[in-house]
Amino acid sequence: MQKICLLFFLALTLNACIEQNPNETLEGADLFEEKAYYLNQIDPSFRDTVYVPVYSDIYSGSRNMKYDLTATLSIRNTSLTDSIFLEKIDYYNNDGLLVRSYVEGVLLLKPMQSVQYVIEKDDQEGGTGANFIVCWGANQNQLHPVMQGVMISTEGQQGISFLTEGVSISRR
Repeated sequence: MQKICLLFFLALTLNACIEQNPNETLEGADLFEEKAYYLNQIDPSFRDTVYVPVYSDIYSGSRNMKYDLTATLSIRNTSLTDSIFLEKIDYYNNDGLLVRSYVEGVLLLKPMQSVQYVIEKDDQEGGTGANFIVCWGANQNQLHPVMQGVMISTEGQQGISFLTEGVSISRR
């Protein structure tokens, strides 16, 4: 029994040391398998950059107590007919430092399609001032994708959830 416990603990420890691909689920499945497609490059006629605030944690009771949260970036193409192109999805921490990039190349988001990126509850790299910068483009300027941060946490019988909206910071 001790050997089994030791092997289980060793496997768990080794698995924790492996850096997870941000585009994979915890089980290793690709988040975009058969859902979204990467393109080599594009030259859309319209581009925009959106700032989406998210929170890895929030203060609770006092500045000395924090409540850990799971944060989800949700990007939704609201067009029934046109695709959008996601050129950059970067996650920044409270100090404005890049924590990780999620897109390598250009991600095609088909009409009415959505993608989500999850910052897990135990991932505290972002902090209370974390945010995503999303650079996207389209072949026309009438599109209005929805980009939101969804934060949630439950402990015992208490739960908290709230939503933030993305804000365009440069239309070009």
